[in-house]
Amino acid sequence: MKRSAALLGLCGIAMGAHAQSSVTLYGLIDTSIVYTNNQKGAANYQMSSGVESGSRWGLKGAEDLGGGYAALFQLENGFSSTVGTLGQNGREFGRAAWVGAATPFGSITVGRQNEPSADFVGPLVASNQWAGGIGAHPGDTDNLYINSRISNSVKFTSLKYAGFSAGALFSFGGTPGDFSNNRIWSVAAGYTQGPLALGASYIDTSRPNTALWDGTAGAAPISPNTSPIFSGYTSARTQRVASMGGNYTFGSAKFGLVWSNSRFENLGSGAASAPIAAYAGKTAVFNNAEVNFSYQFTPAFLMGVAYEYTDSSGAGDAHYNQVNLGGDYFLSKRTDIYLTTAWQRASGIDSTGKAAVAALWPITASSDSHQIVAALGLRHRF
Repeated sequence: MKRSAALLGLCGIAMGAHAQSSVTLYGLIDTSIVYTNNQKGAANYQMSSGVESGSRWGLKGAEDLGGGYAALFQLENGFSSTVGTLGQNGREFGRAAWVGAATPFGSITVGRQNEPSADFVGPLVASNQWAGGIGAHPGDTDNLYINSRISNSVKFTSLKYAGFSAGALFSFGGTPGDFSNNRIWSVAAGYTQGPLALGASYIDTSRPNTALWDGTAGAAPISPNTSPIFSGYTSARTQRVASMGGNYTFGSAKFGLVWSNSRFENLGSGAASAPIAAYAGKTAVFNNAEVNFSYQFTPAFLMGVAYEYTDSSGAGDAHYNQVNLGGDYFLSKRTDIYLTTAWQRASGIDSTGKAAVAALWPITASSDSHQIVAALGLRHRF
């Protein structure tokens, strides 16, 4: 008993000495029943993990170093709540694995993390507010649903000054003799003041198949980004994405506009499976436009609607119209139920050189130009 008391005393002293440090265990579990009217020609009912928000658990912490400085870290694991497997292609901490420091000017972090568009433009799209993955822009070619994280990266995010803040990221490719291979750089900025939120970003990726989508040289991507909307463009030497958006809140209502331009340049570079012959050497361009609206009927109940239009040109010539409708009801501060639906119509010729088919992310593509998906889910945070 005396030994136990002594150990408890030592623990108390240690806890007091580190009172300005903190480590938090957190997580989110999202499971839903999903109906699709057409997957490869047949209707389907399935259980899915992470339709509204990716299921995850993580650790994050901070230690006050004094003088306005602090040490920071975050480890975040993604997983399937339906079968228990690891997400992000089997990574233990595929959603985040970084360490850094907070300074009087902003934070510097190194490791695997989100690129700045996730901080400044991602929050403005319907998919990250209430629509979930099936509300992502067709194919998520602009990564505004934040499906891809950036490994081997250094990131700076400024503090907010008069409503303005900015961020920048650089990812080392790690290829001996070819500094640019798999290299990524990105910049973004935002403004938030009262009811208005604005954001803009730019990302430049060398060999996106391997740098962003976890593919291997000369092979197709192995991440979820295998949609026919752009799977034929994964051999691009470079992908460049510019995006901007804004939200305005008036009372219980929120209105938003988002635009992005995604360029898959120099198709057939050898970064992935070769495109069809007619597309070799070309640049495929996607322009995405979104208008969204949501209304908070009560503190616990929200509904939203969004329309998205995507046009591709330069290689294939496809067009995608998409409508999303969703509702979210909170049973408590930590638990909510949601219903999110999407309809997509495709036309023209897609990245595979065939008649474009509807393909709501991350659902298996339709056999024709239309697809409807509805997901009823339960989400819990801890």
